[in-house]
Amino acid sequence: MNKKSLILTAATLCLMLTTPAMAESTLTVEDIVNIFQKQKTRGLVLAPASTDDGATDADNFVSLPKEEQVNLNIEFDFDSSVLRPDQDDKLALLCAAMKAVNAKGFKIVGHTDASGTPIYNMNLSKLRAQEVKRHLVDNCGIPDEKLRAEGVGEGYLFDESDPDANINRRVEFQVAG
Repeated sequence: MNKKSLILTAATLCLMLTTPAMAESTLTVEDIVNIFQKQKTRGLVLAPASTDDGATDADNFVSLPKEEQVNLNIEFDFDSSVLRPDQDDKLALLCAAMKAVNAKGFKIVGHTDASGTPIYNMNLSKLRAQEVKRHLVDNCGIPDEKLRAEGVGEGYLFDESDPDANINRRVEFQVAG
């Protein structure tokens, strides 16, 4: 077993990640890397946070097919954007996958359910994405310039039939380049 395989295997802690392709199943680092590789073939780019015409993160967001999404079920306390310590293992798994993918960058996209006002949800989703980015920079060593945090609020519900469902409160990761 080579060093890279050993590191990837060691990082695979059988943690729960929620992705459309494997909802409520255990993913490995290799599974996440494979999803990121599919995304790379789409040629995503890191769009600017806003444009001269006032476009927002949601305006620049590219919604991927569900089977190509990596949605990490990062849990936050109600009305909070502070990462809880019990989420560190999930983020360590993601960190290993990000380091294993040769990518120019990643988007960290915060989503909310529909229970708040649209403006509140937009702000909360962005704050949560920024907190995940901070964690990946400070604790994982991913360079700040490779990560882009954006929030899209309730604009892209995962479960449209239940707008307040827990699965809609998520952080999605997209590879760029």
